[in-house]
Amino acid sequence: AAGGPLRYSVREELPHGAFVGSVASDLGVDPRRLAARGARITSGSGRQYLELELGRGALLVRERMDREALCELSPSCFLSLELVIEQPIEVHNVEVEVLDINDNAPRFPRQDYRLEISESAVPGARFHIESAQDPDVGTNSVQNYLLSPNRHFALDLKGFQSGSKLLELVLQQPLDREQSALQQLVLTAVDGGDPPKSGTAQISVRVVDTNDNPPAFDRSTYTVSLLENSLPGTLVVKLNASDPDEGSNGDVIYSFGSYTPQKVRQLFSVDPHSGEVRVNGTLDYEEASSYEIYVQATDQGPVSMAGHCKVLVNIVDANDNAPEVELTSLYSPVPEDARSGTVVALMSVTDQDSGLNKQVSLRIPPGLPFTLNSFKNSYTLVTQGKLDHEKAAAYNITVTATDSGSPPLSSQKVIHVEISDINDNPPRFEEPVYSVYIPENNPLGAFLCTIKATDPDVAKNAYVSYSLLDGEIEGLPVASYVSIKSDSGSMYAVRSFDYETLREFQVIVQAQDAGIPPLSSTVTVYIYVVDENDHAPQILYPTSTNTSAALEMIPRSAYAGYLVTKIIAIDGDSGQNAWLFFYLVQTSDPGLFRIELHTGEIRTTRKLGEDSTPTFNLTVEVRDNGEPSMSSSVAITIAVVDRVSKIIPDRRRHFKSPSNYSEVTLYLIIALSAISFVFLFTIIGLSIIKCYRYSLYGSSCCAGCCTVRERSPAELYKQANNNIDARLPQGLKVQPHFIEVRGNGSLTKTYCYKACLTAGSGSDTFMFYNTCGPTGTTGPSAVVTERHLTGQSGQSAQNLIILRNDSITPNEPKHPNPDWRYSASLRAGMQRYVWLLCIWRRQESCVEDQQGLISSGQQSPVLQQAGEVSPPVGAGVNSNSWTFKFGPGNSKQGGPGELPDKFIIPGSPAIISIRQEPPNSQIDKSDFITFGKKEETKKKKKKKKGNKTQEKKEKGNSTTENSDQ
Repeated sequence: AAGGPLRYSVREELPHGAFVGSVASDLGVDPRRLAARGARITSGSGRQYLELELGRGALLVRERMDREALCELSPSCFLSLELVIEQPIEVHNVEVEVLDINDNAPRFPRQDYRLEISESAVPGARFHIESAQDPDVGTNSVQNYLLSPNRHFALDLKGFQSGSKLLELVLQQPLDREQSALQQLVLTAVDGGDPPKSGTAQISVRVVDTNDNPPAFDRSTYTVSLLENSLPGTLVVKLNASDPDEGSNGDVIYSFGSYTPQKVRQLFSVDPHSGEVRVNGTLDYEEASSYEIYVQATDQGPVSMAGHCKVLVNIVDANDNAPEVELTSLYSPVPEDARSGTVVALMSVTDQDSGLNKQVSLRIPPGLPFTLNSFKNSYTLVTQGKLDHEKAAAYNITVTATDSGSPPLSSQKVIHVEISDINDNPPRFEEPVYSVYIPENNPLGAFLCTIKATDPDVAKNAYVSYSLLDGEIEGLPVASYVSIKSDSGSMYAVRSFDYETLREFQVIVQAQDAGIPPLSSTVTVYIYVVDENDHAPQILYPTSTNTSAALEMIPRSAYAGYLVTKIIAIDGDSGQNAWLFFYLVQTSDPGLFRIELHTGEIRTTRKLGEDSTPTFNLTVEVRDNGEPSMSSSVAITIAVVDRVSKIIPDRRRHFKSPSNYSEVTLYLIIALSAISFVFLFTIIGLSIIKCYRYSLYGSSCCAGCCTVRERSPAELYKQANNNIDARLPQGLKVQPHFIEVRGNGSLTKTYCYKACLTAGSGSDTFMFYNTCGPTGTTGPSAVVTERHLTGQSGQSAQNLIILRNDSITPNEPKHPNPDWRYSASLRAGMQRYVWLLCIWRRQESCVEDQQGLISSGQQSPVLQQAGEVSPPVGAGVNSNSWTFKFGPGNSKQGGPGELPDKFIIPGSPAIISIRQEPPNSQIDKSDFITFGKKEETKKKKKKKKGNKTQEKKEKGNSTTENSDQ
C-alpha cells in the first residue's frame, strides 16, 4: 500500500460515465502504466457505484447514486474504495464524498392538519404544527416556513431555527367562534435550493368553547443511554406530563407523536397511562447510534389538548459483531520458485462495532511459508521462505480475525493457495546400475530389460523419455546393438549376440523430462552375453577327410602304453560347454588301443604281436559337456612298420590351403616385421647421431668404441670445476687456479680399477686428487704451470711417466726406484692395465711387455719411454704423496717446473695426459687433472648417495688439512 488516501467529491444523481477525478495524475503515473499493471477499483460494499477508466486513468460514475439512500441519517456521505495496482502490488485508499443536490421538495407528515381552539384562548396562545421533512441536507433542506395571510394566527419560527422540528402557530387576536367557527390556513415549507422547492399543508382551525389548557411535560427533552444488547421490555425512560384542567380535561394519555418514524415505533413502545418507554425490538448500534422518540400527552377534555416532548436515546455499543474477512484478490497458483515477499492474496477486514470492539488483528497458523502484512484494515498475504511443490502442492490457509472487545470475538476464513510446479528435479533411476544377462544367438528384437526412472515433478515436468547416449561398441554405434523405447524404457536387442565374439558390453541410458529447460540423468546398463553350446568341438590334429583317414605309424616293437598319437581339439564355447571328452567309438582291434578321456592320448594296451595286422582303423569321437552335447569324430589309420623313419608320411594330411592359415599367425608375422624394421631404423639413427657428434670434434666416426677425441679446454674445465682445491703446499709456483693430484681416498688403496668406455660415451675422462708432497720439500715437485692434465685412454705411451715422491731436479732425472713393493692385487691391476693399454694401442708386443713387467720387475720397451709415479721409498703404494719421473728411455726430460705430457699411476689402468696450452692462449682455464670418466655419472651418484657423498667430501677436506700441516 502507498501513501495517504485519494479524496474526491461527486454530486448525487450524476449519470453513468460522469467524471469524478483523475487517478493517474494524482498518483503521478502514466495511464498506460495503470492499464499495463492491471489497476482496478474494489469496494467493500456489494454495489459498485464508481469505476476506473484505464485509458485515461480517470474515476467515473458507473451507477447513478442517491445520497438519501446511501447515507440516510448521516449529514455527510462518503464511499470508501481501494485502488489495487499489480506488478508489484500497490493498494491505495480512495474516499469519495457524495454531495447533496436539491432533488427533494419539503413534505409535511400530513397534508391536512385539524386544530380545535377554544374560544377562550387568549392572544399569544401557541399551537404546534409538525414541521416539514426534507431528505436533503445543508442549504437544500427546509430553510423557511410561510403561513397564508390571516389576522388571527402567526407563525413562530424560533423553535425551528433552534433545531426543533415543531412549528408553532401563535394566536394574535382572540377567536370568536360566532364570527369564524373554522379557519383554513396554508402552511408552506421552502428549502434553500437553487431554484428552491417547497411543500404545503392545509391547516383547519376549529374554534371550540371547552378545555383551554394542554398537558405539559416536566422536561421538553429526555436524554437516555441504552446498551445495544438490551433485551426487549427493558425500561428506557418514564415520562411525566400534567394538565391543570379538571375532570376529563385533565386526564392525560401518552402516545407517539405523529412524526415519530415507523422504525422507531417498532423498536420502542410507550405505555399510554404510565408514560413508560420500553424496548420493543432488537437494537443495533451498527444500524443507528441514536434514536429520537417524539411523545405527546393528550388530555380527555371535550376539546383535547396535547403536550409534546422529545426522548433522545443514545445506543451504547456492545461487542456483538464478529469481524469479517473479505478476500478481495487471490493470486493462485503460486510458482514454487516465487521469491520471498510475493503477494498471494489481498484481504480487507470489517467490524460493525466501534471503539476497541472495532480494532481487529489477523493471524495465520505458524509453520507455513506465508506471512501477513497490514495497512489499516487491508492485509496482504505474502510468501515467506521457499516453496516446494513436491512437499506441498497446495495450502489451506486459515486466516483468523479477532477484535479487541471483551470478550473478544473472532471469525475465520480459509484461503486455498495452490503451488504450481516448475522443473527442478531430474529423473531418478530405480537402480544405480542395471545388469542384463542374455543368452547368445538371441532372436532380433529380444527383450532385454526395462529401465525405469521417476520424476517427482508433475505434468510435463514429470514425463520421462529414454534414449541411448552415443557411443561405440567394437567400432560400431550403440544403436546397432540395442534399442530402447523412449516412452517405456524397454530395451531390445537389435542383433543376435555371439558369446565368442562379444561377451559383454555396456551402454549408457539417458532419462530426460519434458520440462523447460529439460533435466536429465544417466545410468549404465551392463549387458552380459551368456554362452550356449553352439559350437561343436574342432579337431586340429590329426585331420581326416571324407575320402581318406588320418595316417599314424607305430613300430612293430611298440610296447604296452606306447603313445600312438594325441588328439588335439578345441571348442569355441566356454565354461563347461568347452569341456572335451575323448571316446574310442570304433576300432578294428578293440583290445589293442585305449584313449585317455581328458587328454586324448591314444596308447597301446599291450605289446604288438609278430603276426598282427599291418594296419588298424580307429574312429575317435570328441564330445563337449554342453546340454545337449555336440561332437566331432576323426578316422585314424594306424600303420605298423618295422622302422618309423623309413616310412614317408602322407603329405596330404599336412597340406593346408593358404586360406586356412590362422589370423593370429598373420598378426605375428606383421608384428615381427614391424619390430625388426623399428630396431633397424633405431640402429641406423644412433649411428648417424654418433658420427655427427664425432664430426663436431674433427674425429672419424669409424674409430673403435674406446677411441679418444681431443676435448676443448672449455669442456675440460667444465668437467673439473667441482674438483678445484685452492689449498696448496708451500713452495709450489702455480697460477691461482691450480688443481692438485691427490692420492687419498680409494685411489690410495691396492684395489684395481678397469676403465673401458662405450661407443656412446660423451666423455672419456676421470678426475681425482693427489695429496701434496711432504712438508718442507723444495723444488718444483709436481708443479703444473699453465697446463691441463687429463688422463685419457688410448693415448700413446711415448711420454708416459710414473709419479714418485722424490724431488725432481731440473738437470738430473732419476731412474725408477727398483725397490717397489707391489702387492699381488696391485700387480694384477697393473697387468690388467697393460693388457688394456695394448688393446688400445693395438701392438703385438704387449704380451711380452706385460710378462716382463710383472715377472722381473723391469719395464717393457713400451713403458721405457714413459715416466712412472711411485710412492716414497719404504712407504708402499698406500702413501698419500707421489712424485713424477721420466723413464730412462725417454730423451725428453723435464725442465724446472715442468712435467711430462703423460704418466701412469701404478695399480690404476688410467693414463694421465698433461696438455699444455700455448702461452698466448685466450682460454683462461684452471689447471686440472682428469681421468676418463664422465662428470655426469658422478653427478648421478651424488644424487643417489645423498649425505654419504657429503660425508666423504668432508673427510677428504680433513685429510687435506692434515697433509698441509
